[in-house]
Amino acid sequence: MPELVEQQSLAELPLAELIACHECDLLMRKPHIADGERAECPRCGYELYSHRHQVVRRSMALVLAALLLYVPANFLPIMHLSLLGQRSEDTVWSGVLGLYDSGMQEVAVVVFLCSMAVPLLKLLCQLLVLLSIRLAVGRGYGLLLYRIYHHLRDWGMLEVYLMGILVSIVKLADIAALTLGFGLFCFIALLLVQVWLEVTMSPHQIWEALSGEAADARH
Repeated sequence: MPELVEQQSLAELPLAELIACHECDLLMRKPHIADGERAECPRCGYELYSHRHQVVRRSMALVLAALLLYVPANFLPIMHLSLLGQRSEDTVWSGVLGLYDSGMQEVAVVVFLCSMAVPLLKLLCQLLVLLSIRLAVGRGYGLLLYRIYHHLRDWGMLEVYLMGILVSIVKLADIAALTLGFGLFCFIALLLVQVWLEVTMSPHQIWEALSGEAADARH
């Protein structure tokens, strides 16, 4: 009986006041939390969401840092290879061109999309979403771009490309003189900044800010 009464009371609340656990599907009243706190499901203990301090400012700084790292990470040499008197410099972009010129056009397109195009589109979507929140303009476009960003998340595979680079370095180290380039360090830095950005950019606060429910999330 108490559960029935509780369900009836929840049914009378607006959807904005309700939240469902992604782990056990428990429907409950959305808890209000302060900065630095997190809400957990009372049934299974799953973290529903957390409230981070100055999420938009911190995320904006990380997005700008990632965009600054994007060009050197993709166009500066990852490694310098010297073999039998011949010296070459390899970049992410030259790797895409090499695959294309060697007749592997489909693989080249996939590598280009997953290692260059999609990560850049993700960063641009995040930047425009944060700008729409910060400047309080174009919230509708911000919602659309944030949905697009979530669809793109599964296609950005910088970590897979980095693993391929590390494997090739290990294999080539025994047969050629190999020197690591500045582009590799920029690539690793870009990957770490993007991971940090994923942790910092709290989806709950971004959705609330885009829907106009949390004006203080802009600060």
